[in-house]
Amino acid sequence: MTPALPSPAAVHWPSLLIALVIMLIGSIYPLLFARADGSADHGLAMALFWAMSAGFVRGVGFVPYALIWRVLFSSWSCLAGLLVAAGLYWGM
Repeated sequence: MTPALPSPAAVHWPSLLIALVIMLIGSIYPLLFARADGSADHGLAMALFWAMSAGFVRGVGFVPYALIWRVLFSSWSCLAGLLVAAGLYWGM
């Protein structure tokens, strides 16, 4: 039995726009990734970079064949990364 093929590749604008916004804001205001005392917030950075990576991969239309990569770089993973980042940023 062959595994189900991923959906056909096409630009996914919501994911791509999220990735571009994270990239631009992180480039313009890098203090976003820092705590109040100026030290790096590695958890927040990791969550945002995961969301950005998933957003770029899915946003440009690439859908990996292997299930694990398809899950890690999906639109839902992009959203999950944003929710984790929001929880870490606002202390939820």
